[in-house]
Amino acid sequence: MAIPIKLEVFEGPLDLLLHLIDRNKVDIYDIPIVEITEQYMDYIRQMETEDMNVMSEFLVMAATLLDIKCRMLLPKEETEEGEEEDPRAELVEKLLEYKMCKYMSYELRDRMVDAERSFYKCPTLPKEVADYRQPVDYEELIGDMTLAKLHEIFRQVIKRQEDKIDPVRSTFGTIEKDEIDMELKTTFVEAYVRSHRTFSFRKLLEKQNSKMEVIVTFLVILEMIKTGRIGIEQEDTFADIIITARDAHDNAPLQLTSVSE
Repeated sequence: MAIPIKLEVFEGPLDLLLHLIDRNKVDIYDIPIVEITEQYMDYIRQMETEDMNVMSEFLVMAATLLDIKCRMLLPKEETEEGEEEDPRAELVEKLLEYKMCKYMSYELRDRMVDAERSFYKCPTLPKEVADYRQPVDYEELIGDMTLAKLHEIFRQVIKRQEDKIDPVRSTFGTIEKDEIDMELKTTFVEAYVRSHRTFSFRKLLEKQNSKMEVIVTFLVILEMIKTGRIGIEQEDTFADIIITARDAHDNAPLQLTSVSE
């Protein structure tokens, strides 16, 4: 009389392989493929199922194990880096991914079980209790504070704010934009050159009313020097610059772009 054997039910071929690896206490990174394949095939032979989809998954894994077993008997292939390629590497990677997902499912199942033990109750406080606010005891709140102490605290706060003010920048007003008409300034300088012929550059600048007018006048003088309409002389390093008009270029037009601060 045959003794009936009840096989364990596994969720898939990877689940069966993990069971065989744990039962044999072998390293998942160094699977004894011959031994594991024989045990896997023994389980396949004892399986009885009418679902061909389930059976086909186990048969595909059996073919994969046999393929790895054959490749283990052949000379090992080398990768592009010159390292020997392990035929079991892809299978090991799949087993590790499945093992991680399986343990995560256990964790989620435990959390679901724990959540079933939690009960919640909506608040049922009367409106009078929910709206109640504890009255404020102003005497306890003020304590030993007096008007003089409050005034001193206020004075210290104001003083700290005054200390933050920059004594120089805080006195600045609105800085207005000083615009100079280049054409008018050019006409002025040309007229000045024609009327004076020879003159001091310093005296010309002293006639200007602002810093921007001095800058624009200086630019006009440089342009006139560039076009040859005037010449300059200076006896010493810090001596006054003398400007002299040149008659050959009096009628040449002078073009300058507008300058603004």
